[in-house]
Amino acid sequence: MGEREIYSDAELIQGCKNNERKYQELLYRKYAKKMYGICLSYATDRSMAQDILQDGFIKVFKKIDSYKEQGSLEGWIRRIITNTALDYMRQKTRKFEFIDDNREVEEENIDNTILEKINSDGIFKIIQQLPAGARTVFNLYAVEGYSHKEIAHKLEITEGTSKSQFKRARALLKQLIKDFI
Repeated sequence: MGEREIYSDAELIQGCKNNERKYQELLYRKYAKKMYGICLSYATDRSMAQDILQDGFIKVFKKIDSYKEQGSLEGWIRRIITNTALDYMRQKTRKFEFIDDNREVEEENIDNTILEKINSDGIFKIIQQLPAGARTVFNLYAVEGYSHKEIAHKLEITEGTSKSQFKRARALLKQLIKDFI
């Protein structure tokens, strides 16, 4: 077997800007696995996650000329994938479904040894059980690091709704984790 050629991000970007399929494939291979994990966290199943990933990378290749090489390429791709997931959720669900229980949520503590028993597939399956809106808020806040203000703007909801959905999503996740084990 021949040695694998390793390309820098700059070389991959230039090849993609030149619309060279080889470089598009190499860029995809380099980042697809990480981005698929993001897609899984928003999607309701693997098929939906694959659709989001494919659509997201199509956008990456179409928008590669707009990448200004400020910040990491991975971060830029991640934003496109996240926004694609949000667009996809808006189109498919028409309206985000939130947890509508108005009662005050009491969070239970979970022993970290319980979390060690769950693999990443188990975690994704648990997160996918959340209603679409609550799952989206949870991912944007806990995984992507957006503020509640930014989430409110992106999802066209109030900041208070974002905060309450995150709190309720965490409480529901803790219950789902207990039930999973």
